[in-house]
Order: sequence, then structure tokens, then C-alpha cells
Amino acid sequence: MAEPAARHLSLPSGLLELCALLGASQDSLRGLEQIAQKRGVKSASSLVPEVLSVFVPPFTTKEDGQLPGANCSLSKGRRRSFRKKREKSRMEPWKSHPGDSKGPDFEDVTIPGGVDLLALPQLCFPGGVCVASEPKEDYIHFLVLTDVCGNRTYGVVAQYYRPLHDEYCFYNGKSHWEPSVRTARRFVPFAVCVVSRFPYYNSLKDCLSCLLTHLKICKDFDVDNHIKDFAARLSLIPSPPPGPLHLIFNVKPLQVVFPSRVDPESPIIDLDLHLPLLCFRPEKVLQILTCILTEQRIVFFSSDWALLTLMAECFVAYLHPLQWQHTFVPILSGQMLDFVMAPTSFLMGCHLDHFEEVRKEADGLVLIDIDHGSVTCSKSSDDNIDIPNVPLLLAQTFIQRVQSLQLHPDLHFAHLSTSTDLNEGRARHRAWQQTLNCKIQHITLQLLVGIFREVKNHLNYEHRVFNSEEFLKTRAAGDQQFYKQVLDTYMFHSFLKARLNGRMDAFARMDLDTQSEEDRIDRMLISPRRPTVEKMASRKASPLHTTHRRMVVSMPNLQDISLPELPPRNSSLRIMDTSSCKSSSPVLKVTPKSTYTFKIPEIHFPLMSECVQAYYTDLVTLLSKAMALLGPGDSLLLARYFYLRGLIHLMQGQLLSALLDFQNLYKTDIGIFPADLVKRMVESMSASERAQAERTPELRRLITEVFDKHGEAPKADDAVKNFELPKKHMQLNDFVKRVQESGIVKDAVIIHRLFDALTYEREKLIDPETFRDFYTCWKETEAEAQEVSLPALLMDHLDKNECVYKLSSSVKTNRGVGKIAMTQKRLFLLPEGRPGYVEIATFRNIEEVRTTTVAFLLLKIPTLKIKTVAKKEVFEANLKSECDLWDLMVKEMWAGKKLADDHKDPQYVQQALTNVLLMDAVVGTLQSPHAIRAASILAYFKTMKNELPMAVPKTTSETLKHKINPSAGETAPQGIEVLLYTPGRLDPAEKVEDAHPKLWCALNEGKVVVFDASSWTVHQHCFKVGASKVNCMVMAEHSQVWVGSEDSVIYIINIHSMSCNKQLTDHRSPVTGLAVHRGKKPSQVYSCSLDGTVLAWNVSTLRVISQFRLPYDGLMSISLHNDCVWCCTVHKILVRTPQGFVELKTKHPNEKSSFLTFQLLPEEQQLWAASTGVSELYIWSLKDLDQPPQKTPLQDCTEVTCMIRVKRQIWVGGRGLSQGKTRGKIYVMDVEKVTVEKELVAHSDTVRTLCSAEDRYVLSGAGQEEGKIAIWKVE
Repeated sequence: MAEPAARHLSLPSGLLELCALLGASQDSLRGLEQIAQKRGVKSASSLVPEVLSVFVPPFTTKEDGQLPGANCSLSKGRRRSFRKKREKSRMEPWKSHPGDSKGPDFEDVTIPGGVDLLALPQLCFPGGVCVASEPKEDYIHFLVLTDVCGNRTYGVVAQYYRPLHDEYCFYNGKSHWEPSVRTARRFVPFAVCVVSRFPYYNSLKDCLSCLLTHLKICKDFDVDNHIKDFAARLSLIPSPPPGPLHLIFNVKPLQVVFPSRVDPESPIIDLDLHLPLLCFRPEKVLQILTCILTEQRIVFFSSDWALLTLMAECFVAYLHPLQWQHTFVPILSGQMLDFVMAPTSFLMGCHLDHFEEVRKEADGLVLIDIDHGSVTCSKSSDDNIDIPNVPLLLAQTFIQRVQSLQLHPDLHFAHLSTSTDLNEGRARHRAWQQTLNCKIQHITLQLLVGIFREVKNHLNYEHRVFNSEEFLKTRAAGDQQFYKQVLDTYMFHSFLKARLNGRMDAFARMDLDTQSEEDRIDRMLISPRRPTVEKMASRKASPLHTTHRRMVVSMPNLQDISLPELPPRNSSLRIMDTSSCKSSSPVLKVTPKSTYTFKIPEIHFPLMSECVQAYYTDLVTLLSKAMALLGPGDSLLLARYFYLRGLIHLMQGQLLSALLDFQNLYKTDIGIFPADLVKRMVESMSASERAQAERTPELRRLITEVFDKHGEAPKADDAVKNFELPKKHMQLNDFVKRVQESGIVKDAVIIHRLFDALTYEREKLIDPETFRDFYTCWKETEAEAQEVSLPALLMDHLDKNECVYKLSSSVKTNRGVGKIAMTQKRLFLLPEGRPGYVEIATFRNIEEVRTTTVAFLLLKIPTLKIKTVAKKEVFEANLKSECDLWDLMVKEMWAGKKLADDHKDPQYVQQALTNVLLMDAVVGTLQSPHAIRAASILAYFKTMKNELPMAVPKTTSETLKHKINPSAGETAPQGIEVLLYTPGRLDPAEKVEDAHPKLWCALNEGKVVVFDASSWTVHQHCFKVGASKVNCMVMAEHSQVWVGSEDSVIYIINIHSMSCNKQLTDHRSPVTGLAVHRGKKPSQVYSCSLDGTVLAWNVSTLRVISQFRLPYDGLMSISLHNDCVWCCTVHKILVRTPQGFVELKTKHPNEKSSFLTFQLLPEEQQLWAASTGVSELYIWSLKDLDQPPQKTPLQDCTEVTCMIRVKRQIWVGGRGLSQGKTRGKIYVMDVEKVTVEKELVAHSDTVRTLCSAEDRYVLSGAGQEEGKIAIWKVE
């Protein structure tokens, strides 16, 4: 039976897509010579350019034969080099006639997408082809070419002049015509254009510069051959993968470096980012960035064609990760000027000669003159274009940081000796430029983070909604126009989609790195945000505070606001000192990440398939040698070498070798794994090759992974909705969604109670008017809290993180007339008419709250009375119509605080605050006699305190230290699967906060949240390791956390970068256990899976160094002791000795039950085991495991779920009865007495996991009903 044909595989492009020679046609040159002979014309003349020759890879012909080992259909499409067809036989050029030419007639080829050969001559000669009477310098400029799908390719064009000798047709072989009379000397321009999929502007400029040195001295008929050889060399260079590895290529006399992108999300930066800072003042740079952010119709002008593209690309790079989504044509030739009349947004470039013409003829354009550093609007639209200003404080900071940069290399190199080696000097300058680029990118990214940091506070991730109206209200009045225009752009919409998709790009990383401690705490709050006392005080101290007030307050006269003076313009070449300016934020010390280089071997000619094969062989040999020299910790470089070697093996047609390299890459750094390429590669394999690949277990697993995970149809990119008030009646489910979208509250249970309150004694349906009234009341209260004016002396009485959540109207109290203020901790009185502070009570010290009436004349005034523990005098306030509401609110806060203290859980106070604010909004919405009774539905903690008085047992209260909620801000609690504590370690390379101890919390569906264990604040909000349940986690060495998953993959998290780019896929069933072999060099980790497989890993190389499989399935966990591996299966506990023997140690004493986990205590010679469905522990003596185990019952226990050893104790987690209720419980066992020391009532749901923190604390995680983490002190 015939083997099925292999599918065609298009190989990935190298650095070169196309190379072309352009210039004037034969006919026009012949005509020019004849005119010059007759008239003696010496002035420059303009000619029509055209494409003369095109060279497209691959450059080996069919006659060269197929590359050895290439058993599949490998190609990049039907491409080959071609020249313009000869008019006649090359052997008889003198028989041609001018009239024979019929325009550009080319051989049959396939041109890369995005390259329009008809438009290319105009772009390569944007100023026309002018014959000169004297030689001119070579000239290089840059192009950006866009196809109909919006994909960009990049061109670098080198123009050079050659004398028009008697043999003028030098681009086409031998001379075609020999005039009898020698004419005046003329020089004709030609252009070589290199097109690449990558924006290698500087590198390709260097390559073309080297080519020109050869073209100038070569014979006329050799020009095509030189260009073809040059193009062939470039086409064989692979593009470097993202990361620190740059490629070096020897183009004599220069060593040309092709830099890689920093990460897969970042663009390639191969240009000098400081060019705009040399041409424009920082204020103008900000203005141009604003024009791009607001998607204006922008035209750059310069007398230097090269600057047009470079300048436009620099400004676009400044705004990364925001992307320009509209027309991008940095160079327009004279024939393309009508493009500027397009009605949509665009970014284009023209020669300065056309400035006045464009300014007068086109409307609504922003004209940027690079040569003079000016930004103006086209004449007829001065009144129509309103370019808003960047927010003032951010603008000032940006200007100061830019002025602190050193933009002049001569000053940097002044103290260094002159380099006598050309390439050494270039490398020195390249390092300086790389550092400067890094600083500039850092400054511009800081600007973007400052502009958009608070956008995330107004996003609803579940329903993909952005509340633009509320976001705008938080902006200063002077910044409103800026934000209104920016928020209405495609660029911002794409930015929002990236935020909602959780993309960890440069913006997200800097936002995370630069957030304050207050921001970290805010992310854990479930109550609405309010300005803290500390923030209010700092806001008052700022002279710019007035401009940053909320929109609900009328604006003062802006002319009366005295703004701090900006530092003077730095007109010298020295670095500006900004230390004297207190408001300055000088540029941070930014050092670029270390980079490495790999030198591409020489490419030998003639370019036959044998030569190409030899080049590939040399490249593979060099890559293999480089890999062999790497240390065990150099996985970053190793991954790049795997990538390149896999690519070269693919070019050679060695698919199995390529697949092995990509499989190693998948394990080493999945972030750069080319999934689509590998999938296409597997699809192109013949049946025999596919079968051979699948005989190797690792390759079979890789193929499965690629087709399962990457073969799914891409999901539609959900659009971002803007929040709108509902227009129809809502039932419960729709109401929950609307409230969550509004950002008021996310917890579905609380929203259910809110629904009941708003529909109290009414039909269970919310009408649009009620929702609008509720939303308005909520936002008005929020705005009032933002504008509370507190006297400065309050800073001495309140904690810096306290916020004022509610203010009463002015009322008479027994301590004076004033307003009652409520924070999350206390009540106090703001006296009327004078700044002051009168403490009423902290919620912790309240003893009684009640309402009464006080007779005044014929009136009975409702009064609130608050009795505290410390004071004999009862506080009384005549709150009148507000009395019942304040009674509800104070009692709810009091109950919440008591529960928070009893359960050591500050979340209770936050939830009580949310309830209180919802009560206030409900009363304001309903405004009916039943409003208070409706609002009382939201008094959850008050009801709990009154109806379910559950005292926390004394032992629990004394042992429990704190509780945290990893699900804060989510719509519902999430169960905690695994906890891991990693100790702090001060590494000079780390930031201080990165050196803190951390708590790793695995939630459902592979989500991991990381807490800073020094403050219990969120260090890294949720990131994903797969999409399945996490079963186990361990810390390997000091830089890795290994995560075993239900999907049978081990995910490796880099602790420093908080990224998961490594995966181990050798297991075939769920990974159930991980154990670190302490003291072993190199470090080893053992992993086990449910099917009984145990693998031992070298942590440095991530390779399996040994493995075995038990004769039983159901392997639940493993433990290491004395080089023996103890394995706990469902029904048996076995040991594998160092000699490789598997010994049965014991069986489960109850055939109806099964082992869950075990703990080995060698010092006590004990083996402890817990079982499913049994409320007792089994303890064996290691001296004689054949003896029946000792059984220790756990009182009131219904289920055991986890067990750990801490010092001389065993902590057992599970579920049991307490005060008649099923609760999550922990039993602390004494290993010597084998008795229960403590019984802790831990959670309202089952204890799912336990972990130890340096044997000083134990942390327990609860199931989905509660979803919280408790921190317990170890005695």
C-alpha cells in the first residue's frame, strides 16, 4: 500500500524576504545620453525609476537536488531570484532596439505579501531619480510596507551613484551600446532595497553599507551577482528568538549584530530611541505622544527621508504596549501626496519641501516638523483640532526624567582611550545605546503607567465591562479633555482588552512593580475604596490638589492656581541635576538585562545545495558546542539554543531531530515555544516519520500536547462593553450581573440580599428607575467621601489607613454640635465652627447601642445612644430622621468588628462596611416608611450576632493569629487546594520586596495567588498554571516552585520573575506528590503520579536521572528517607531501596477504606497514616511494621483530609462537629504521647490543606464554602 503524501510545509522566513535593485530603465538612460550628446546638457535630469532585478529566497535551484535527509515537502513557496527579462539574447545585445521594450515584464515568481513592486520604485526614490554631474554620497533611508491584512514588513534602501560610462547598462550584464563620441561625465543613482519581516533598521543599514563598498568597485556585469550573493547570505540567517541571545553575522569588514526582542510581547528595537529627544523639546515630545494617543491625522516632515521612518518608529515604540492601529506610511513620495487627504486617522511622512502645500490644502492635520522641532496644525483647521495636555504632574515628571538623561555619547566616552579596532568601537557604542534605549523605554512606560494605572479599578473582569463615566469622574478637571479623547480610540480599546485578558506585558509588570503598599492592601479589600487619612493629608499639602478634585465640585478659577515651576530647559550637554526640585522624580537607575551573542558561521559560495548543507551543519555544530559549555543554571540561554538548533534541523529536513529540540525547548521555556510551527511540522510528516516519532514517549507526548492545546479553534476576542444603566426590568440573575458590572459590589450572596432589600414588600423585579436611583445614591455617597475636609490634627488621632465612609448631617449631641463621622474602626465627632476632634467610640469598645426619643417642647426627637466599655458617660446624638439608619449601621459595624476580633479575620470588618454602605444607598433609594426595615435585610452580621451566638473556643482563639482571603474581590469564594510557604532570601539581584517570605496559594482551575508573608498582602495576583486542579507544590533550590497538576504536568515557576515558562510532561497521569532530596548535589526532586510512576529529576538540567514504576496504581504521595523512597498507594505503603528493590511495608488494616496520606517520623521510629472515610489515625512502629498499628480516634471528626509534621507534633486537618455544626477542624497531636493536644475549630468549611512556615506557624486552607487561609501559632 502506498504511503500517503506528506503535507506541504512552509518554512519560517529568515531575515530576508526580498532584495531588489532599482534604478532608471535602459531606454531612459539611452535617451538621456543621446540628448546630452546633442545638446551638451550638464544639469541634473529626472528619470522614472523601476525595478531592475529582484532576488527572493530560496536561492538553490531545482538542479541542485534535494537536501539530504529531506523526506517531506519543505519549501517557502515557489520563490527564486529573477531579473527583468532581457530584450534579446544576452549574446547579442547590440541587436536590441529602444522600441522593443514593453514595460516591466518579469519571470514567473512569487513575491512576498506586502511588497508592491509597482509602488516600490517610488518609495526607494521618493525624491525621484536625478542624474548628477558629480558624484554624491551614498544615502540610506527606511520603509514600512503594509499588506491588505495590516501585516508589516520593513525595508532598508541604500542609494548609490555610479558613473554613466560607455557601458551604461551595467546592471544587465554586458554593455548594450557603445557611443562613438565620449560624452560629459554623468552619475546615475541606483538603489538596493532589502525587505525583512523584522524591523532591523540599524543592522540592515550596516549590511547594505558593506555591500555598497563591493558594488562601487565591481565590474558592471558583476553587480547582480554581488547582490544575489548578499541576499542569499541574509536569507540563511535565522531570526533570533525572544530573550537575551543576539546573533552576530560577519559582513566584511563589519560584525553586524541582530538583536532579539526582550520577550514575545515586546517589539524588536534596532534603532536609536533618543533621536526624537535630540530634535524636540520634552514638552513637544509629550505633545506628539498625545497626538498619537488621541489618534489624530499626523504628518511628519523632514528634509532627510531617513529621519521620517526612524522618528515615527521611535514614537510608536515609546507607547508600547499600546499599538498604533491605523494607516502607517512614514514615507510618501511626491506622487503619493494625495494620501494625506484620507479622512481616517493615519501617521505619514513627507519631505519638508511639501510642508506649505500640505498645510494649505489639507484640513485637520497635525504637522510635525522634525528639522525645526515644531508641532502645528494645518492652516484651515487651527480652530478645529484641540490637542489636550498630558496630566500636569505626569508631564512634569516626564520632562524632569528626560532632562536627566545623557544623550551625547561623546561625553560618555571622553575618558576612554580611542579604540583601534573598528568592531570593538562599534560594540562599545552599541552597549551605550542599549543602556540609553532601556532608560528611555523605562521613562515612557512610567508615563503610560501613570496615565492608565487606575483604569483597572473601573474594570469588571467577569463581564468585560469598563465604567468610563466613573473613571472620568476620578480625573482632575484639567485632565478631562485628555482622557475623553484617549478613551474613545481603538488604541485604548485594545489596551482594555489586554487588561481584561490578563496579559502580563510590560505595562502590567511595571504596574505591579511600582504599586505602593496601600495599593497592595486595596487589592485585598472587599469594601469600596475611599481615600485614607494619610492620602487626604498629602493631597492637602500638594499645591496641585485643587486641580485634582472630583468633578462633583465646581472648578475654581484656574488662573488663581500657582503651579510649581518646571526646571529650566537643559541647554548644555551635561546631565541635568534635578535633585533641588522637591517634586522631581529623577529617572530610576535602570540597567539593561544582560545579553549574549552567538556568531553565525561563514557561508561559502557558490550557493549550491552542498554549500548550504555544510553551512547548516557548521551552525548545528557551533550551537551544540555552545550548549555543552553552559552551566547548569543557564536554562535561559539553553532554551534559545534549542530553538535555533531546532529551526536549523527543520531547514535541513531533519524533522525528528528538530522535534527533539523543540521538545527540549518545551520543557525549558514554553514562552518561546513555536506551537504553530511544530504543529505544521508534524502534519507534514510522512506516515513512517510520524510513527517513528510516536515511538519515542517524549515526542509522542509533545505531539499530543500541541494538537490538544494548540489545535483548538481560537476563541473570539470578546469586545469590551462600556457600562450603561439598565433600560429594562430585571429579575435576580440580571440584577446580579448589572450590579457586578457597575463595580459597586461583586459578591453574589451580598447582591442577593440587596435584591431582597430593594424589592421589600414589592414584586421581585427591579425597574430601571429604582436601579438608577440606587446607583446615583451610591455614587453621591462615594463622591461626598472623596471630598470630606478633615482638620490636620486628625492625623494624631486616626490611623493612617483609616477612611471616612459616612458623615451625618450637623446634629446636636451631648458633646457639642457637629457631624458624626464613621471610619472602619471608630466613630468621632467633627465639631461645628472650629477644627477639632471628639472621640465617640471605637467599635471594639462599644457595649450597647440603642435608640430612644428626647422630648423637646411638644416634639419627640429620635436619639441614638452609644455606651462604651471605658467611659461611664453615654454618648447621645439627636439624629432625628437619620437615627434608625445610624442605629442599623453602628450595630452592623459593631457586630462585624466583634466577629473580626473573635475570628482574627479583618475581612469581617470590610464586609460589614459594604453592608453599611448598601443600607445607606437602599434607604436613600426607597425613601419610604419601610426603607429601614428593607435595609435591615442587609444587616448580616447584626443578625448573626443576635441569632447565632457562636463563641469561638478559647483554645482556637489563643492559637489563631490571623486570617486572609485569597478570593477577595471575586464573585464567590474559591476552594484552596494547596498551600506552600517559601522563606525569604536576600539576593543582591532581587528587589527588597522580592526577598520577603511568600505564601503560595493554589485555588481551583490552576490559579495561583502569591502573598507577601511579611505583611500578608497580595504580592502577585492570580496567575495560571494550566487549567486543572493543583495537587502539590514544593520549593526547589531558591529560585523555583514546582507545581504538580491533575493534568499530569509539572509546572515550574520562577520565583524572581513570577513567570511559569517551564513544564515537565513526562508523567502520563495526574501528578500527586513532589519531594525534594535535601543535601543532594546537584539538587534533585522526586515526583510521583497516580499510575505508580516515580521520576527523579535533576533540578538544574530538568532531566530525568532515574525512574521506576510500582506494581500498584493509586500512588497518593511519596517521602524520602535515607536514600529510600517511601510510597503511599491507596491500599499499601511501599519502599524502594537504593538498590532498586521495592519492598511492601504494610497494608491498610481496613479493606473498605484507603490511605490518604502518611508522615514518616524516623526519630520517633513512627509511621503515621490517615485514611479516607475514617475518623482515626494509624500509627506503626518502624521497628516492626508487621505488627498491627495503634489506632488513635479523633473526637467529633467526620473526615480527615490532610496531615503534616511540625516539630514534635502532627497537625491533622479535616471536618467535624462543633457546637452542633459541621466545621473545618484541626487536631494537634503529640507524637510522643500519641494524644490530641489541641482541637481547633478552624473554618466554616473543610480544611483542605496544611503547610508549615518555618515550624513557627501553620497555615490552613478551607474549602469553597469559605475559601480563607488561617494562620496558627505553633507552641
